[in-house]
Parts: sequence; structure tokens; C-alpha cells
Amino acid sequence: MNDLIREIENADSIAITGHINPDGDCIGSTLGMYNYITGNYPDKRVQVYLQEFPDVFMFLNGASTVKHEADDETYDLFMSLDCGDMDRFTPFVRYYETAKRTLCIDHHVSNKGFGDVCYVESGACSAAEAIFKLLDADKINQKCAECLYTGIVHDTGVFKHSNTTRAAMTIAGILIEKGARPSFVIDETFYKKTLIQNKLLGYALLNMKQFADGKITHTLLTKEDFDRFGASKMDTDGIVDQLRLTSGTEVAFFMYQAGEDNYKISLRANDIVNVSEIACSHGGGGHVKAAGCNMSGDPEKIVAEIVADIEKQLG
Repeated sequence: MNDLIREIENADSIAITGHINPDGDCIGSTLGMYNYITGNYPDKRVQVYLQEFPDVFMFLNGASTVKHEADDETYDLFMSLDCGDMDRFTPFVRYYETAKRTLCIDHHVSNKGFGDVCYVESGACSAAEAIFKLLDADKINQKCAECLYTGIVHDTGVFKHSNTTRAAMTIAGILIEKGARPSFVIDETFYKKTLIQNKLLGYALLNMKQFADGKITHTLLTKEDFDRFGASKMDTDGIVDQLRLTSGTEVAFFMYQAGEDNYKISLRANDIVNVSEIACSHGGGGHVKAAGCNMSGDPEKIVAEIVADIEKQLG
């Protein structure tokens, strides 16, 4: 905590970023840090940089001020939150390169360490939990608490994933006491779906396939599928988790077309498979039970390669 506070106090300007394709933990962590700093150090210039994220997170304080594209600003301190390596914040790497000081806070087991100050707690359920432990709890306001609570909720799958620990539940309780609204946060960001999202989810499930005697469940969405429903990558939340819940599934992986021949892959495991190893072998990263990567090429060959990687661990 002392190292983090010292870095904040010594900087007049601070840039904060998270990983590409930001999820609930990434968004909650970066905005949680933003609200902690602006709430306790109002004279500092603080800016969050993230790729575009779903509108359901716009209720979080500071979400409307996030910049989605890099600019020419420079900062005294650059913070990387919830990023396993520097490649994961490529769109905003210029701020890392030009900052006087750099800092990394993460919880991914694949993180090898980078930055002038680096804190990686692989035992934390989320980056939000790791950040909470570095902050002065007495100075966490309602705005910060709700952001960090959102991060914990999303990386624990509403407290049902295997990374849900006593510490995670205790911290969530403290954040509720500080004003985080559990029912509102969970419904708004986890369960509530638009008509387009429900249609896309239904189509994805209708076209899912299974391998390895049902132990592997997979589905794919192409650019044409997104166009058919007027959807975007923002509408894909929850698809891979629904695949994982299919009876008999050990590993689920969801692919969607992110470019002409590039595909974003999300992997989720139920028990014995370490999907972080698979994602890392393809240039991605993540956790033992939840990870992701991008791959280029023929989609059928990509699927075959991922299936083969999973089957090796299934034995």
C-alpha cells in the first residue's frame, strides 16, 4: 500500500488503463482506482483509457469520461491494471513508454512482471480484490466501492466460480457497507440482456457443437452473424458461460470474428483443464478456469487446434 500511495502522491498526472476487450473486472478496477484517486487527491489530473465497453457499465462513476482512443497526452504515472503483459494494453502502450513512472497491479498467474512498481497477487479472485488490498479502506468512497464490487462480481461469476474465496466474500461485504448496491450491480451488468443480445445468444446456442464425447462445447459467430442481428462484440457477454453450463461439458470455448481472418477466443473450464496454458500458447492469457486469446487463419483449423489442445489435457 505504501508503494502505491507514494507513487500516486508523487505524480501530478496519472493515466490508467486495462486490457483489450475490457470485461467487468477490468472496467471496475480501472474506474475504482480513478474514483479513489479523484476522491482523495482532487488536484491531480487522472484519465482512464480503455477500448469501448458495453453501455451497461455506464452507471459507474467516471465511465462517461473514459477515452477509447489514444491521444498525445503524457503523464507522470502510468498504471496498468488487470493486464497479464504489455501486449494486453497495446492501443495505449505509448503512455507506458512516455510516463516518468510505471506501475502494474494484476492477479493473472501468467503475469511475469513489468513496470517500475509491480504487484501481482495470483491468489486474488480479481484485479479489483488485489487493488482493494493496496488501498486505504477508510478512504474508499461509495463510487470507488461500487466499481471494485463490480470487478469482484464479474471475475467470480457472481460468487460461484472456484476463485470465490473467504477473502473475496469479506471484501465484497466491506464494499457493500461502503455503499455498493449488490442487486443493482448484478442485475444491470450480469443478467439483464437486450433483445439483440438474447437473439444473438439464442443463435449461438442453436449452432453450438460438441467434441470429445460432449466434454468440449463450442460455438462460433461470424461477421455475417453479427450483421444479421445488428449486433456487435459488445453483445457477446455471457455466451461462453452459457456454453460452460451445458451438461457434461468440461471446457467451453466461444469464437467470434474480430477481423477479416482474425478470431477472438474465450475459454472456460469446469474442472480439470487449465485453459490459461492453452491461451498462453497462442499469445493470450488469463486464469486457470477462464482465459482468452486471438488467433488468425481458417476458423475450422483454429477450432481443430483448440480442440486438440484441450484433448491433450483431458487425456
